[in-house]
Amino acid sequence: MTALKALIRCREIRETDLELVADLLVRGFPRRARGYWLGGLNRQAARVVPQGYPRFGYLLEHDGAAVGVLLLIYTDRGSDSHPQIWCNLSSWYVEQAFRNYAAMLTRIAQRLPEVTYVNISAARQTWPVVEAQGFRSYCNGLFLSIPSISRTGLNARVEQVGADARTLDGIPSDEAELLIRHARYGCLSVVVRSEQRAVPLVLQNVLVRQGRFALPLMQLIYCRDIPDYVACAGAIGRFLLRQGRVSVMIDANGQIPGLIGVYTDRRGRKYVKGPQQARLGDLSDTELPLYGP
Repeated sequence: MTALKALIRCREIRETDLELVADLLVRGFPRRARGYWLGGLNRQAARVVPQGYPRFGYLLEHDGAAVGVLLLIYTDRGSDSHPQIWCNLSSWYVEQAFRNYAAMLTRIAQRLPEVTYVNISAARQTWPVVEAQGFRSYCNGLFLSIPSISRTGLNARVEQVGADARTLDGIPSDEAELLIRHARYGCLSVVVRSEQRAVPLVLQNVLVRQGRFALPLMQLIYCRDIPDYVACAGAIGRFLLRQGRVSVMIDANGQIPGLIGVYTDRRGRKYVKGPQQARLGDLSDTELPLYGP
């Protein structure tokens, strides 16, 4: 608990605060329904969080009333002997009358030198502010691939991972847990199997709005590396066609060799700050799978 002023304080969000937090976020993001926020907060309540780090993030209070919130999603991507703590700085809102304290809220949230912080949903108009906070861009845009017309992986078999699965043949236990966990979040987790290897992937349904139209796409949430996706694009594309999905969005910094599609830098920029290097093709355990696009 950190005192900011006589009547202002910043503290960790508790599970008993979730209704208040949802109310704040609905005011800050009126296009999102209250159920959207409560669903994500409940997923955060149930997931494993590295010991000693906030489960939900921070709340700004004035005279006991919630006036600001910053959601944080902590994950350990290392091992028991070599932890690597990552934090997704997610949704942030402060009531208009208390905007002077918004910067303090973010400074408290980003004060740990051992943590690698990522911001994967910065609005275009906030990019200069994010960069002024010491973040560097690691992803400059999105590549909209059309995997069904690719000729790679044509003889591979796509196996969907169920939320009730326990183990996955040919997949290391930690990676199998990642696929199963994301299936429980509502993502599409699959293993693309060929004679040579098994390729794990996690994808998520996304609706991209263009004027009055909404295009149903998929977002690549997890792969070991982008060449893995390229190598089995044909197989996954044909699998997705049966579900009415034509295109898969991939974090990228330009055209992706071996894929047919279009690159744009008008959206999709993502930032990182801290000791670890972020990589393209890994949005696992971030706000996207936990809260939804």
